[in-house]
Amino acid sequence: QLQLVESGGGSVQSGGSLRLSCVASGSTFDWYTIGWFRQAPGKEREGVSCISGSGVPTYADSVKGQFSISRDNAKTTVYLEMNRLEPEDTAVYYCAADRNFLRWSIESADYEYWGQGIQVTVSS
Repeated sequence: QLQLVESGGGSVQSGGSLRLSCVASGSTFDWYTIGWFRQAPGKEREGVSCISGSGVPTYADSVKGQFSISRDNAKTTVYLEMNRLEPEDTAVYYCAADRNFLRWSIESADYEYWGQGIQVTVSS
């Protein structure tokens, strides 16, 4: 069992940056692939990025070159650095954990554990 808590969300103007953090507890963190997802009002949940236990990143095409994911296994934390934010990036952002550390997926169905989500609002 793994518990996940997101932080770092908030409001920012267009072109600004935010760094989200996802702190995990309760199990062996290194074994999990950790993903970031987002859900905008009226839209389906979208996979944004994931990072394997060994630190290999994967990005959705929509955020390549804009977002950067990293992890610190000693701190059991995954970060999502979001740059050049635009209003279309407004959403609730979730981190999630996949027990299959050999799978680097950004499909939400592949993830077993989820954080509570955190709001990111980008104003123009």
